[in-house]
Amino acid sequence: MRRAIDLGQRGWGWTAPNPMVGAVVVRGDSVVGEGWHARFGERHAEVAALEAAGPNARGATVYVSLEPCAHHGKTPPCADALIKAQVSRVVIGARDPNPHAAGGVKRLRDAGIEVVTGVEERRALEADPAFFYSFDAKRPWITLKLAVTIDGAIADGAGGSQWITGRRARAAAHRLRAGHDAVAVGIGTVLADNPSLTVRDAPAPRVAPIRVIFDRHARTPLDSALVKSARDVPVIVMAEKPAAAAVRGLEAAGVKVIRTSSLYNDWEHLKSQGIRSMLVEGGARLAGALWERSLIDRLIIFQGPIVLGAGSRNAFGFAPATSIKQAVRLAVLERRALGDDSMITYAVHEVPAPELGPTG
Repeated sequence: MRRAIDLGQRGWGWTAPNPMVGAVVVRGDSVVGEGWHARFGERHAEVAALEAAGPNARGATVYVSLEPCAHHGKTPPCADALIKAQVSRVVIGARDPNPHAAGGVKRLRDAGIEVVTGVEERRALEADPAFFYSFDAKRPWITLKLAVTIDGAIADGAGGSQWITGRRARAAAHRLRAGHDAVAVGIGTVLADNPSLTVRDAPAPRVAPIRVIFDRHARTPLDSALVKSARDVPVIVMAEKPAAAAVRGLEAAGVKVIRTSSLYNDWEHLKSQGIRSMLVEGGARLAGALWERSLIDRLIIFQGPIVLGAGSRNAFGFAPATSIKQAVRLAVLERRALGDDSMITYAVHEVPAPELGPTG
């Protein structure tokens, strides 16, 4: 199952809005076929693995990270492909939360195939958390990514932040962008750094992530890199109290301005734009506001081996104060060395497991 989950990750940036899924076909003690969902609209993991196994699939056990689909979408049901291949057993990581696709377990069992569910379920959920979160949530799954120094700064006293981390860490950050529907920053970051928020140092995703700016008064400059490229890669400005003239200027440049009564509450607007996952890259005010409202699901810290000292800008300088006794201890999901830098992924909220239907 762990191999199946790892195979699914090969679809990073290419399968959304479909999930990333991997499958392994085992006969006796031998792996006879492997597959993964490589691209939206193309064959699913089970079908790819069965094709790789050929006649060896008959009587075999298939390990798949997600419940095989039971509906006709862009491809026929994977449950039917497993039945046709005459496999004897299917082992599933996580059940499918999509009510239109779920039902594979029942179909397989009705066909006399042994089915085991919930194997490495937590790992399977963590491999594609936005997919599992999206069906009942009103907002996107949010990952906050910050590049910090040893002393927790995201910039020096003058606002300089390029570069806290090295080339390998920046490439890893760009890969994160490729796996999200949107990349977001606050207006302070736009004014200080003039970012483009595109994927450059990693393989390009199937669909470039939407760029989102949290900009209460719609102050985003018309000559900024984001606005000038808005007709090539979509840009959304979330504004609470924008001036009419500012909105007209941004919209004339191709920017979509979403007026909201509360900058951090009315995020149904983002879901309606097809944003199920959002990578937030700063700055400190936006990070603090999200932390205060418990809107961060995953926290990824890239740390560079430098110290900026007194007067530097702390990553969580705008988060609400708490005592050491009341501070929440976050679970570490991954630690990775990237040259002299490090990357640590923390779980803030748990990925919700799909609720079982009446068929169990």
